[in-house]
Amino acid sequence: MNLMIIVVFVIGYAAIAFEHPIKINKTASALLTGVLCWAIYIMSGSNVGLVSEQLYEHFGQISGILFFLLGAMTIVELVDAHDGFEVITSRINTTDKRKLLWIISIITFFLSAVLDNLTTTIVMVSLLRKLIGDKPTRMFFVCMVVLAANAGGAWSPVGDVTTTMLWIGGQVTTETLILHLFLPSLACLMLPLFILSFSMNGKIENAVVKENVQTDKATSFERKFVFFLGIGALLFVPFFKTITNLPPFMGILFGLAVLWIVTEIIHKKKNDADKDVYSVVHALRKVDVPSVLFFLGILVAISALESTGQLRDVATYMDEKIGNLNIIVISIGLLSSIVDNVPLVAAGMGMYDMTTYPTDHYFWSFLAYCAGTGGSCLIIGSAAGVAAMGMEKIDFLWYLKKISLLALLGYLGGAGIFLLQRYLLGF
Repeated sequence: MNLMIIVVFVIGYAAIAFEHPIKINKTASALLTGVLCWAIYIMSGSNVGLVSEQLYEHFGQISGILFFLLGAMTIVELVDAHDGFEVITSRINTTDKRKLLWIISIITFFLSAVLDNLTTTIVMVSLLRKLIGDKPTRMFFVCMVVLAANAGGAWSPVGDVTTTMLWIGGQVTTETLILHLFLPSLACLMLPLFILSFSMNGKIENAVVKENVQTDKATSFERKFVFFLGIGALLFVPFFKTITNLPPFMGILFGLAVLWIVTEIIHKKKNDADKDVYSVVHALRKVDVPSVLFFLGILVAISALESTGQLRDVATYMDEKIGNLNIIVISIGLLSSIVDNVPLVAAGMGMYDMTTYPTDHYFWSFLAYCAGTGGSCLIIGSAAGVAAMGMEKIDFLWYLKKISLLALLGYLGGAGIFLLQRYLLGF
Protein backbone atom coordinates (compact mmCIF):
# COMPACT_ATOMS: atom_id res chain seq x y z
CA MET A 1 0.00 0.00 0.00
CA ASN A 2 2.68 2.46 0.99
CA LEU A 3 4.64 1.76 -2.18
CA MET A 4 1.56 2.32 -4.34
CA ILE A 5 0.84 5.65 -2.65
CA ILE A 6 4.45 6.75 -3.16
CA VAL A 7 4.34 5.74 -6.85
CA VAL A 8 1.08 7.66 -7.39
CA PHE A 9 2.50 10.69 -5.58
CA VAL A 10 5.75 10.67 -7.61
CA ILE A 11 3.89 10.29 -10.91
CA GLY A 12 1.47 13.05 -9.92
CA TYR A 13 4.30 15.32 -8.88
CA ALA A 14 6.11 14.67 -12.16
CA ALA A 15 2.93 15.65 -14.00
CA ILE A 16 2.83 18.88 -11.99
CA ALA A 17 6.52 19.64 -12.70
CA PHE A 18 6.15 18.97 -16.43
CA GLU A 19 2.84 20.75 -16.79
CA HIS A 20 3.80 22.59 -19.99
CA PRO A 21 5.40 19.70 -21.95
CA ILE A 22 2.52 17.29 -21.27
CA LYS A 23 -0.07 20.09 -21.61
CA ILE A 24 -2.09 19.03 -18.56
CA ASN A 25 -2.93 21.71 -16.01
CA LYS A 26 -1.12 21.13 -12.71
CA THR A 27 -4.36 21.63 -10.75
CA ALA A 28 -5.94 18.60 -12.43
CA SER A 29 -2.84 16.52 -11.68
CA ALA A 30 -2.77 17.67 -8.05
CA LEU A 31 -6.46 16.92 -7.45
CA LEU A 32 -6.23 13.48 -9.06
CA THR A 33 -3.08 12.66 -7.07
CA GLY A 34 -4.69 13.65 -3.78
CA VAL A 35 -7.85 11.62 -4.37
CA LEU A 36 -5.98 8.53 -5.59
CA CYS A 37 -3.61 8.53 -2.59
CA TRP A 38 -6.54 8.47 -0.17
CA ALA A 39 -8.47 5.95 -2.32
CA ILE A 40 -5.52 3.53 -2.20
CA TYR A 41 -5.19 4.07 1.56
CA ILE A 42 -8.84 3.38 2.38
CA MET A 43 -9.13 0.42 -0.05
CA SER A 44 -6.01 -1.32 1.26
CA GLY A 45 -7.84 -3.06 4.09
CA SER A 46 -7.30 -0.27 6.61
CA ASN A 47 -9.94 0.62 9.19
CA VAL A 48 -12.47 2.61 7.13
CA GLY A 49 -13.71 4.59 10.12
CA LEU A 50 -10.17 5.52 11.16
CA VAL A 51 -9.17 6.59 7.64
CA SER A 52 -12.32 8.71 7.26
CA GLU A 53 -11.64 10.35 10.61
CA GLN A 54 -8.06 11.14 9.58
CA LEU A 55 -9.26 12.61 6.27
CA TYR A 56 -11.82 14.86 7.94
CA GLU A 57 -9.26 16.00 10.50
CA HIS A 58 -6.78 16.95 7.79
CA PHE A 59 -9.46 18.56 5.67
CA GLY A 60 -10.47 20.79 8.56
CA GLN A 61 -6.93 22.20 8.69
CA ILE A 62 -6.63 22.42 4.90
CA SER A 63 -9.96 24.24 4.51
CA GLY A 64 -8.76 26.90 6.92
CA ILE A 65 -5.82 27.61 4.61
CA LEU A 66 -8.02 27.61 1.51
CA PHE A 67 -10.63 29.98 2.95
CA PHE A 68 -7.86 32.30 4.11
CA LEU A 69 -6.33 32.36 0.62
CA LEU A 70 -9.73 32.85 -1.01
CA GLY A 71 -10.57 35.78 1.27
CA ALA A 72 -7.16 37.44 0.85
CA MET A 73 -7.17 37.05 -2.93
CA THR A 74 -10.67 38.54 -3.12
CA ILE A 75 -9.62 41.58 -1.10
CA VAL A 76 -6.61 42.11 -3.37
CA GLU A 77 -8.76 41.79 -6.50
CA LEU A 78 -11.22 44.33 -5.08
CA VAL A 79 -8.45 46.83 -4.38
CA ASP A 80 -7.10 46.27 -7.88
CA ALA A 81 -10.58 46.80 -9.39
CA HIS A 82 -10.60 50.24 -7.77
CA ASP A 83 -7.11 50.88 -9.17
CA GLY A 84 -5.96 51.23 -5.57
CA PHE A 85 -2.37 50.19 -6.17
CA GLU A 86 -1.79 53.47 -8.05
CA VAL A 87 -1.54 55.02 -4.59
CA ILE A 88 1.94 53.49 -4.57
CA THR A 89 2.93 53.39 -8.23
CA SER A 90 2.00 57.00 -9.00
CA ARG A 91 4.66 58.24 -6.57
CA ILE A 92 7.60 56.68 -8.41
CA ASN A 93 9.13 59.25 -10.76
CA THR A 94 12.91 58.67 -10.88
CA THR A 95 14.67 57.44 -14.05
CA ASP A 96 18.03 56.72 -12.39
CA LYS A 97 18.60 52.96 -12.76
CA ARG A 98 20.33 52.36 -9.45
CA LYS A 99 17.92 54.48 -7.45
CA LEU A 100 14.90 52.92 -9.15
CA LEU A 101 16.24 49.41 -8.47
CA TRP A 102 16.47 50.15 -4.75
CA ILE A 103 13.05 51.81 -4.66
CA ILE A 104 11.34 48.95 -6.49
CA SER A 105 13.08 46.30 -4.39
CA ILE A 106 12.29 47.90 -1.04
CA ILE A 107 8.65 48.61 -1.97
CA THR A 108 8.30 45.00 -3.10
CA PHE A 109 9.89 43.71 0.11
CA PHE A 110 7.42 45.48 2.37
CA LEU A 111 4.39 45.19 0.08
CA SER A 112 4.90 41.43 -0.13
CA ALA A 113 4.78 41.20 3.65
CA VAL A 114 1.38 42.86 3.67
CA LEU A 115 -0.14 41.18 0.63
CA ASP A 116 1.62 38.07 -0.65
CA ASN A 117 4.60 37.42 -2.89
CA LEU A 118 2.58 36.32 -5.92
CA THR A 119 0.19 39.29 -5.94
CA THR A 120 3.02 41.73 -5.23
CA THR A 121 5.06 40.33 -8.12
CA ILE A 122 2.18 40.75 -10.54
CA VAL A 123 1.60 44.35 -9.40
CA MET A 124 5.28 45.32 -9.53
CA VAL A 125 5.97 43.67 -12.90
CA SER A 126 2.97 45.54 -14.32
CA LEU A 127 4.47 48.75 -12.92
CA LEU A 128 7.90 48.03 -14.42
CA ARG A 129 6.33 47.61 -17.84
CA LYS A 130 5.14 51.19 -17.56
CA LEU A 131 8.47 52.51 -16.25
CA ILE A 132 11.07 50.64 -18.34
CA GLY A 133 10.80 50.19 -22.08
CA ASP A 134 14.14 48.42 -22.55
CA LYS A 135 13.43 44.71 -21.98
CA PRO A 136 17.00 43.53 -21.13
CA THR A 137 17.17 46.14 -18.38
CA ARG A 138 13.63 45.39 -17.24
CA MET A 139 14.42 41.69 -16.86
CA PHE A 140 17.00 42.43 -14.16
CA PHE A 141 14.46 44.59 -12.34
CA VAL A 142 11.81 41.88 -12.63
CA CYS A 143 14.18 39.27 -11.24
CA MET A 144 14.96 41.51 -8.28
CA VAL A 145 11.21 41.83 -7.74
CA VAL A 146 11.04 38.02 -7.47
CA LEU A 147 13.87 37.95 -4.91
CA ALA A 148 12.40 40.85 -2.94
CA ALA A 149 8.87 39.40 -2.99
CA ASN A 150 10.02 36.02 -1.69
CA ALA A 151 12.23 37.60 0.97
CA GLY A 152 9.49 40.00 2.06
CA GLY A 153 6.87 37.28 2.22
CA ALA A 154 8.97 35.06 4.48
CA TRP A 155 8.86 37.24 7.60
CA SER A 156 5.13 37.94 7.55
CA PRO A 157 2.34 35.47 8.43
CA VAL A 158 0.34 36.66 5.42
CA GLY A 159 3.22 37.20 2.98
CA ASP A 160 3.74 33.66 1.72
CA VAL A 161 1.51 30.59 1.50
CA THR A 162 4.03 28.41 3.33
CA THR A 163 4.43 30.92 6.15
CA THR A 164 0.64 31.19 6.36
CA MET A 165 0.43 27.39 6.61
CA LEU A 166 2.81 27.37 9.58
CA TRP A 167 0.98 30.28 11.20
CA ILE A 168 -2.45 28.73 10.79
CA GLY A 169 -1.10 25.37 11.93
CA GLY A 170 0.09 26.92 15.19
CA GLN A 171 3.80 26.31 14.59
CA VAL A 172 4.64 30.04 14.70
CA THR A 173 3.09 33.18 16.12
CA THR A 174 3.13 36.59 14.45
CA GLU A 175 5.42 38.33 16.94
CA THR A 176 8.03 35.57 17.02
CA LEU A 177 8.00 35.16 13.26
CA ILE A 178 8.74 38.84 12.66
CA LEU A 179 11.35 38.93 15.42
CA HIS A 180 13.17 35.87 14.10
CA LEU A 181 12.96 36.50 10.36
CA PHE A 182 12.97 40.23 9.60
CA LEU A 183 16.77 40.65 9.63
CA PRO A 184 17.50 37.35 7.80
CA SER A 185 14.91 38.22 5.16
CA LEU A 186 16.33 41.71 4.79
CA ALA A 187 19.83 40.27 4.35
CA CYS A 188 18.46 37.84 1.77
CA LEU A 189 17.37 40.86 -0.29
CA MET A 190 20.20 43.27 0.44
CA LEU A 191 23.11 41.04 -0.56
CA PRO A 192 22.01 40.46 -4.18
CA LEU A 193 20.57 44.00 -4.40
CA PHE A 194 23.87 45.55 -3.32
CA ILE A 195 25.87 43.44 -5.81
CA LEU A 196 23.49 43.96 -8.73
CA SER A 197 23.22 47.72 -8.18
CA PHE A 198 26.88 48.12 -9.20
CA SER A 199 25.95 47.14 -12.76
CA MET A 200 23.02 49.57 -12.86
CA ASN A 201 24.42 52.85 -14.14
CA GLY A 202 22.83 55.68 -16.09
CA LYS A 203 19.23 56.53 -16.80
CA ILE A 204 16.26 54.43 -17.77
CA GLU A 205 15.81 54.51 -21.54
CA ASN A 206 12.43 54.50 -23.24
CA ALA A 207 10.65 55.23 -19.97
CA VAL A 208 6.95 55.76 -20.37
CA VAL A 209 5.90 59.27 -19.37
CA LYS A 210 2.94 59.21 -17.01
CA GLU A 211 0.16 61.60 -17.87
CA ASN A 212 -2.83 62.75 -15.89
CA VAL A 213 -5.57 61.34 -18.07
CA GLN A 214 -9.17 61.41 -16.94
CA THR A 215 -10.77 57.98 -17.00
CA ASP A 216 -14.08 56.47 -15.98
CA LYS A 217 -12.39 54.42 -13.27
CA ALA A 218 -12.92 54.84 -9.53
CA THR A 219 -12.64 58.36 -8.14
CA SER A 220 -9.56 59.44 -6.22
CA PHE A 221 -11.45 59.12 -2.93
CA GLU A 222 -12.74 55.63 -3.77
CA ARG A 223 -9.30 54.49 -4.90
CA LYS A 224 -7.52 55.62 -1.75
CA PHE A 225 -10.32 54.60 0.61
CA VAL A 226 -10.57 51.03 -0.70
CA PHE A 227 -6.78 50.68 -0.86
CA PHE A 228 -6.24 51.62 2.77
CA LEU A 229 -9.30 49.72 3.95
CA GLY A 230 -8.15 46.60 2.06
CA ILE A 231 -4.61 46.80 3.41
CA GLY A 232 -6.05 47.47 6.86
CA ALA A 233 -8.24 44.36 6.59
CA LEU A 234 -5.18 42.22 5.82
CA LEU A 235 -3.13 43.80 8.61
CA PHE A 236 -5.98 43.32 11.08
CA VAL A 237 -5.98 39.52 10.74
CA PRO A 238 -3.15 38.85 13.24
CA PHE A 239 -4.79 41.20 15.76
CA PHE A 240 -8.15 39.48 15.26
CA LYS A 241 -6.55 36.11 15.97
CA THR A 242 -4.88 37.44 19.12
CA ILE A 243 -8.04 39.12 20.42
CA THR A 244 -10.55 36.35 19.68
CA ASN A 245 -8.36 33.21 19.55
CA LEU A 246 -10.27 32.27 16.40
CA PRO A 247 -8.29 30.87 13.44
CA PRO A 248 -6.94 33.38 10.89
CA PHE A 249 -9.43 32.49 8.16
CA MET A 250 -12.17 33.91 10.40
CA GLY A 251 -10.27 37.21 10.55
CA ILE A 252 -9.87 37.40 6.78
CA LEU A 253 -13.57 36.62 6.29
CA PHE A 254 -14.40 39.38 8.78
CA GLY A 255 -12.27 41.85 6.82
CA LEU A 256 -13.81 40.75 3.54
CA ALA A 257 -17.33 41.18 4.94
CA VAL A 258 -16.57 44.71 6.15
CA LEU A 259 -15.00 45.63 2.80
CA TRP A 260 -17.99 44.10 0.98
CA ILE A 261 -20.48 46.18 2.96
CA VAL A 262 -18.47 49.40 2.62
CA THR A 263 -18.02 49.07 -1.15
CA GLU A 264 -21.73 48.36 -1.57
CA ILE A 265 -22.50 51.58 0.32
CA ILE A 266 -20.08 53.86 -1.54
CA HIS A 267 -21.31 52.63 -4.94
CA LYS A 268 -25.03 52.36 -4.11
CA LYS A 269 -26.00 55.41 -6.22
CA LYS A 270 -24.47 53.98 -9.39
CA ASN A 271 -26.46 51.87 -11.81
CA ASP A 272 -25.97 48.09 -11.76
CA ALA A 273 -23.71 48.00 -14.82
CA ASP A 274 -21.32 50.65 -13.46
CA LYS A 275 -21.03 49.31 -9.92
CA ASP A 276 -20.70 45.64 -10.88
CA VAL A 277 -16.99 45.98 -11.72
CA TYR A 278 -16.36 47.39 -8.21
CA SER A 279 -18.27 44.65 -6.39
CA VAL A 280 -16.96 41.72 -4.38
CA VAL A 281 -19.03 39.43 -6.61
CA HIS A 282 -17.00 40.64 -9.61
CA ALA A 283 -13.74 40.24 -7.65
CA LEU A 284 -14.68 36.66 -6.78
CA ARG A 285 -15.05 35.89 -10.49
CA LYS A 286 -11.46 37.10 -11.06
CA VAL A 287 -9.92 35.13 -8.18
CA ASP A 288 -7.46 32.48 -9.34
CA VAL A 289 -9.58 29.49 -8.29
CA PRO A 290 -7.33 26.93 -10.06
CA SER A 291 -4.48 27.97 -7.76
CA VAL A 292 -6.69 27.46 -4.71
CA LEU A 293 -7.69 24.01 -5.97
CA PHE A 294 -4.03 23.20 -6.68
CA PHE A 295 -3.20 23.84 -3.04
CA LEU A 296 -6.16 21.65 -2.07
CA GLY A 297 -4.97 18.75 -4.21
CA ILE A 298 -1.34 18.83 -3.15
CA LEU A 299 -2.16 19.28 0.55
CA VAL A 300 -4.62 16.38 0.44
CA ALA A 301 -1.94 14.20 -1.18
CA ILE A 302 0.63 15.20 1.45
CA SER A 303 -1.86 14.46 4.23
CA ALA A 304 -2.18 10.88 2.87
CA LEU A 305 1.60 10.44 3.18
CA GLU A 306 1.41 11.82 6.70
CA SER A 307 -1.48 9.59 7.77
CA THR A 308 0.28 6.46 6.50
CA GLY A 309 3.41 7.35 8.49
CA GLN A 310 5.70 7.82 5.51
CA LEU A 311 6.69 11.38 6.31
CA ARG A 312 7.76 10.38 9.78
CA ASP A 313 9.90 7.65 8.23
CA VAL A 314 11.56 10.27 6.01
CA ALA A 315 12.21 12.49 9.04
CA THR A 316 13.80 9.59 10.89
CA TYR A 317 15.97 8.78 7.87
CA MET A 318 17.16 12.39 7.52
CA ASP A 319 17.89 12.61 11.23
CA GLU A 320 19.93 9.41 11.08
CA LYS A 321 21.83 10.23 7.88
CA ILE A 322 22.26 14.01 8.22
CA GLY A 323 21.65 14.56 11.90
CA ASN A 324 22.21 18.33 11.98
CA LEU A 325 18.81 20.07 12.08
CA ASN A 326 20.15 23.29 10.55
CA ILE A 327 21.59 21.46 7.52
CA ILE A 328 18.31 19.58 7.10
CA VAL A 329 16.30 22.81 6.99
CA ILE A 330 18.77 24.56 4.64
CA SER A 331 18.57 21.50 2.36
CA ILE A 332 14.77 21.70 2.37
CA GLY A 333 15.04 25.35 1.31
CA LEU A 334 17.35 24.54 -1.61
CA LEU A 335 15.08 21.67 -2.61
CA SER A 336 12.19 24.15 -2.79
CA SER A 337 13.86 25.71 -5.85
CA ILE A 338 13.12 22.46 -7.68
CA VAL A 339 10.06 21.17 -5.82
CA ASP A 340 7.14 23.45 -4.94
CA ASN A 341 7.59 24.82 -1.41
CA VAL A 342 3.92 24.21 -0.46
CA PRO A 343 4.22 20.40 -0.32
CA LEU A 344 7.71 20.69 1.19
CA VAL A 345 6.43 22.72 4.14
CA ALA A 346 3.35 20.51 4.38
CA ALA A 347 5.70 17.54 4.52
CA GLY A 348 7.82 19.25 7.17
CA MET A 349 4.75 19.92 9.26
CA GLY A 350 3.88 16.23 9.00
CA MET A 351 7.40 14.93 9.57
CA TYR A 352 8.18 16.84 12.75
CA ASP A 353 5.92 16.64 15.79
CA MET A 354 4.99 19.78 17.74
CA THR A 355 5.65 17.87 20.95
CA THR A 356 9.29 17.73 19.85
CA TYR A 357 9.37 21.23 18.34
CA PRO A 358 6.62 23.27 20.06
CA THR A 359 5.11 26.56 18.90
CA ASP A 360 7.75 29.21 18.16
CA HIS A 361 10.62 26.74 18.31
CA TYR A 362 13.41 28.10 16.13
CA PHE A 363 13.03 25.13 13.77
CA TRP A 364 9.66 26.38 12.50
CA SER A 365 10.90 29.94 11.94
CA PHE A 366 13.97 28.65 10.12
CA LEU A 367 11.77 26.38 7.99
CA ALA A 368 9.58 29.37 7.10
CA TYR A 369 12.62 31.37 6.02
CA CYS A 370 14.31 28.61 4.03
CA ALA A 371 11.18 27.37 2.26
CA GLY A 372 10.08 30.93 1.50
CA THR A 373 13.36 32.21 0.08
CA GLY A 374 15.16 29.09 -1.23
CA GLY A 375 12.86 28.97 -4.25
CA SER A 376 14.44 32.18 -5.57
CA CYS A 377 17.52 30.21 -6.63
CA LEU A 378 15.65 29.05 -9.75
CA ILE A 379 12.99 30.93 -11.73
CA ILE A 380 10.61 27.96 -11.41
CA GLY A 381 11.18 27.62 -7.67
CA SER A 382 8.44 29.95 -6.46
CA ALA A 383 5.01 31.20 -7.44
CA ALA A 384 6.47 34.69 -7.80
CA GLY A 385 9.17 33.39 -10.15
CA VAL A 386 6.73 31.44 -12.28
CA ALA A 387 4.47 34.50 -12.57
CA ALA A 388 7.38 36.73 -13.61
CA MET A 389 8.59 34.09 -16.05
CA GLY A 390 5.20 33.97 -17.71
CA MET A 391 4.66 37.73 -17.82
CA GLU A 392 8.12 38.66 -19.11
CA LYS A 393 9.04 35.43 -20.95
CA ILE A 394 12.24 35.08 -18.88
CA ASP A 395 14.36 32.15 -20.06
CA PHE A 396 15.23 29.50 -17.46
CA LEU A 397 18.91 29.39 -18.47
CA TRP A 398 19.19 33.20 -18.54
CA TYR A 399 17.96 33.37 -14.96
CA LEU A 400 20.32 30.52 -14.00
CA LYS A 401 23.32 32.37 -15.43
CA LYS A 402 22.48 35.92 -14.34
CA ILE A 403 20.48 35.65 -11.10
CA SER A 404 20.74 32.21 -9.46
CA LEU A 405 24.15 32.81 -7.87
CA LEU A 406 22.99 36.16 -6.47
CA ALA A 407 19.86 34.50 -5.09
CA LEU A 408 21.93 31.71 -3.53
CA LEU A 409 24.26 34.21 -1.86
CA GLY A 410 21.30 36.08 -0.46
CA TYR A 411 19.68 32.85 0.74
CA LEU A 412 22.80 31.60 2.49
CA GLY A 413 23.53 35.07 3.89
CA GLY A 414 20.07 35.28 5.42
CA ALA A 415 20.42 31.77 6.83
CA GLY A 416 23.73 32.81 8.37
CA ILE A 417 22.12 35.87 9.98
CA PHE A 418 19.34 33.66 11.38
CA LEU A 419 21.81 31.20 12.95
CA LEU A 420 23.95 34.08 14.25
CA GLN A 421 20.88 35.56 15.96
CA ARG A 422 20.11 32.21 17.52
CA TYR A 423 23.57 31.57 18.94
CA LEU A 424 24.30 35.13 20.03
CA LEU A 425 20.86 36.31 21.15
CA GLY A 426 19.17 33.00 21.95
CA PHE A 427 16.34 33.39 19.42
